[in-house]
Amino acid sequence: MSTKKTKVVKKIVKKSTPKKVVSKSVSKKTEKKVVVKKAVKAPKPPKKTSEVSLEALLESGAHFGHQVRRWNPKVRDYVYGAQDGVHIFDLVKTKAALEEALNEIKKAKASGKSILLLGTKKQIKEKVAEVAISSGVSYVNERWLGGTITNFDQIKKSIAKLDDLKTNMASGGFAKYTKKERVLIEREIARLERFFGGISTLKEKPDMIIVVDIRREATAIREAKRKGVATVGIVDTNADPDDVDFPIPMNDDATKALVYVLDLIGEVLK
Repeated sequence: MSTKKTKVVKKIVKKSTPKKVVSKSVSKKTEKKVVVKKAVKAPKPPKKTSEVSLEALLESGAHFGHQVRRWNPKVRDYVYGAQDGVHIFDLVKTKAALEEALNEIKKAKASGKSILLLGTKKQIKEKVAEVAISSGVSYVNERWLGGTITNFDQIKKSIAKLDDLKTNMASGGFAKYTKKERVLIEREIARLERFFGGISTLKEKPDMIIVVDIRREATAIREAKRKGVATVGIVDTNADPDDVDFPIPMNDDATKALVYVLDLIGEVLK
């Protein structure tokens, strides 16, 4: 990061740091009492991993948007400025939006609503599966299949087929088939597992979807809006934050930033 960029992004962090105010009218005796009181206070508990850190967002590169010419004007409220032709997010606003989104996810989980985590980008596919599996929620980390929400009855048929093939394979139901036929069945199981394995526990359409890169997953967002499914999504400067109920304005390409946010989501889902 250039020196100019560093100065710009450090201003964002400084905004959230409250200045110390010292009263000149406090007597020496009062000062002593205050010191004593501070000394006997219990130490602050360590921060939970689900707490959002401005420093972590900054270090992970969450503040970088796309080139100025590629922006969506609707995201202007979350933009701090531009540097070398690249938009810079206001991380104070990013932090607030992320905290709101995490709170909504936590409430949805606590109320027993079904949640689906969607992220098909190559750099975070494995992380999406890891977070979802450890949290006990459904996920899609391969290509989003059109109709997953709007035509869930058809999706259920594919899930049922996968379950049936896996059960028969495990119980030896295909023992009488030739070796070539069993190989073809194994390939079909692998194909179905790839696309439907992460949502095999869904009985109905999800109540909420969490999306990494809403522009990339535009089809899923449209389906969710059509069926009244709550949406949480990472929004870069080239996307429209109005497309989701709870936008998280930040860089949607930086692997480190995405992993940080997914870890926070995993914490509130547990």
